[in-house]
Amino acid sequence: MSHSLCVIAGDGIGPEVLPAAVAVLEKLLPDLRVQEAEAGWDCFVRHGTAVPDSTLACMSACGAGLFGAVSSPSRRVEGYRSAILTLRQRLGLNVNLRPVRSWPAVSPKAGVDLLILRENSEGLYSGREHWESPEVAIAERVISRAASQRLAHCAVEVAQARGARRITLVHKANVLPLTCGLFRDSCREVLEAEGFGAQLDERLVDVAALQLVQSPEAFDLIVTSNLFGDILSDLACHWSGGLGLAPSLNWGSGLALAEPVHGSAPDIVGSGRANPLAAILSAALLLRYQWHEGALATRIEDAAHTFLAHEGHCDFGTETTRVVTQGVLALL
Repeated sequence: MSHSLCVIAGDGIGPEVLPAAVAVLEKLLPDLRVQEAEAGWDCFVRHGTAVPDSTLACMSACGAGLFGAVSSPSRRVEGYRSAILTLRQRLGLNVNLRPVRSWPAVSPKAGVDLLILRENSEGLYSGREHWESPEVAIAERVISRAASQRLAHCAVEVAQARGARRITLVHKANVLPLTCGLFRDSCREVLEAEGFGAQLDERLVDVAALQLVQSPEAFDLIVTSNLFGDILSDLACHWSGGLGLAPSLNWGSGLALAEPVHGSAPDIVGSGRANPLAAILSAALLLRYQWHEGALATRIEDAAHTFLAHEGHCDFGTETTRVVTQGVLALL
């Protein structure tokens, strides 16, 4: 198969770390065709839109993309909506995939290997907010059977690939019986129908958070809604070295957008200190789940593991981006 990639550098350190991930992919995929596109806050400032139609067209044509980072204001700006939320919703990237595993030198605990699948298009991130009065603002939480079942079908695919020993549905149906109840029941219906009833259990989100702190190695595959998954995956990534090493994949039907989770990190832009491993590991997710090149994805992850085992205790300072990139490339 041929491989086409839409590269969206975004804001902040995005343009600094994405070239490392692209270089890794180019080394493993000699046929890779790269197209560049724009999105993010800087794009909004320049063009009045955070995600131009040309970027959506590029992603749709390529089928796969890498997104660097996005800056978003913490206040309402007329006409602006987060670029990554727009990409997820406009392109139907309905599932977010976040692996958490122990890495040499940087992880505080060995033996952690879990994956969080989160619904990626609705919930409290649906963008449905309004003023009820000058003193009361309302946000609507949207949960649909269709989106919950799409998530569960992706969970089946991932569970089969992982040989999952446990699937944990995380919700808060004791407080939100309609929305969380619909989410739980819709996911359970699919998972049980696909033969995963024996591996399936449930946790309330607060209990899951506690247990991810106490015993993360007990979890395997976690399936949850949008906001809960966002919070739990950031909490869990402590065990893999923090947000700076956290990869993710926004996954839809025929489309996928890989995205390091670390954000735009404006305080280190231009310093050379940005660690590209999250971007590189996000590229591995693209290989495994979108292009079905599992062996190549494993080569990237093994190279990252070996690099950290030998160099993870070093402080590369202003040479971090270059040294990590060259180190991983040398090990492929």
